[in-house]
Amino acid sequence: MDLDKINEYAQIAIDKAVFYIPRIFLAGIILWIGFKVAAKVVDLVRKALERTGFSETLRPFLSSIVGVLLKGTVLFIIATVLGADLTGLFAILAAAAFAVGMALQGSLGNFASGILILTLKPFKVNDWIQVEEKFGRVVEIGIFSTDVLTPGNKILIIPNSMITDSVVTNYSEKGMIRLELEVTMPYEESFPKVREVLASSLKEVSKILPQPEPEIGILDFDSHNVRLIVRPYVLPDDFWEVTFNANKAIKKAFSSNGVKVAYSEGVEIGKIGE
Repeated sequence: MDLDKINEYAQIAIDKAVFYIPRIFLAGIILWIGFKVAAKVVDLVRKALERTGFSETLRPFLSSIVGVLLKGTVLFIIATVLGADLTGLFAILAAAAFAVGMALQGSLGNFASGILILTLKPFKVNDWIQVEEKFGRVVEIGIFSTDVLTPGNKILIIPNSMITDSVVTNYSEKGMIRLELEVTMPYEESFPKVREVLASSLKEVSKILPQPEPEIGILDFDSHNVRLIVRPYVLPDDFWEVTFNANKAIKKAFSSNGVKVAYSEGVEIGKIGE
């Protein structure tokens, strides 16, 4: 290699150094200051969310998103300072984001629903709720799903999108719930008598709230019976215990007072074909 080539390469190296060293130095300063500022902003956001009463589950998540966005912005500025061509990178990121979005449509829907639940707070942990015949006590509200403990001690993992797309009954919102117990009596029986029997039987159930008083009335009429509705009020945690005890007390009271009900006495047996 002749001297001219060596001088040419040396000059190129010097030019590159003169071009990049100040930029690298500036990029280092931007990185150090930018990450410090990002950490400070994340801390301010976390405290602001805490003051405004955001959910404890949502606060760390939103703070981390803010941190990622700020640090990504800092890195973008550094790449620009260093003279990087970001056109191709943006195209790759856009294509990747589109592919991931298509693959995670359901998860993104659950994520958006989780944000709504944690922000609007239609229920909270330990509330008793019902979603599409699924009944239980809320034990955890997550970003993608909500965990509900049933009276049978089973955990239901309900996708958040199902909750936001359905009618949610919150039994704990008012501090008490009303049981809906159906009872039948024959047409020839006296309703005032049966009503008194029912009212007396409910007084034997310890966890029924005295106020408001239980509601007892005629619901409708079928071909064999008059259908009655019995509505005592209880605390949410006593829902199933009082349901079972109230039905037990009503049956015992009907038996003691000679109140009859209509039911099929026998069983018809038919032939089974080939």
